Amino acid sequence: MNKTVLTKGRFETRQLTIVGLLSAISVTLGLTGYGFIPFPIAHATIMHIPVIIGAIIEGPIVGILVGLMFGIFSMIQNMMTPSVLSFAFMNPLVAILPRILIGITSYYTYVLLKKCNEPLRIGITAVVGTLTNTVGVLSMIYFLYAQQYARTVKISVSGAAKAIFGVAGLNGSIESAVAVVIVVPVIIAIKKIRNRS
Repeated sequence: MNKTVLTKGRFETRQLTIVGLLSAISVTLGLTGYGFIPFPIAHATIMHIPVIIGAIIEGPIVGILVGLMFGIFSMIQNMMTPSVLSFAFMNPLVAILPRILIGITSYYTYVLLKKCNEPLRIGITAVVGTLTNTVGVLSMIYFLYAQQYARTVKISVSGAAKAIFGVAGLNGSIESAVAVVIVVPVIIAIKKIRNRS
């Protein structure tokens, strides 16, 4: 019984360590600016990639916790350095909820694709996790703040819809491609190291 408790304790400690490490990577990407790919209308991000990695290697709870930290940092960042859309990111439904969902969709996509070869499985998971973030955030902005967004950038509400979902398409494509390029080799390397130990 003591052995079981100790094993469980080590497992939980490992998970917490991974949550801390991946959260720190995500925050560092945001603070240094390396987590953003600048475009004229918006910034594509890679800050969600640690969430996907956490969900694949340690499960949905780790993915959710790393996503939560990413979302909280996003709110704080928008308070400290406001931008055109900062008003939307003050709302946890925009800044936090989609980031938490990354961990869930990534984990269950990976589990459901167990019959696929590993690189394809990881790649599809990376795309699903990325689109959860991009589409989730921008859809929440549209449904909650379309009129305010339209007033802020001085366009019509219908124009706001085109702008927001246009950004979703552009960002989603770029972010998905970058996520696949990063996540696939990282996960394969982690799995090889674990198999050796």
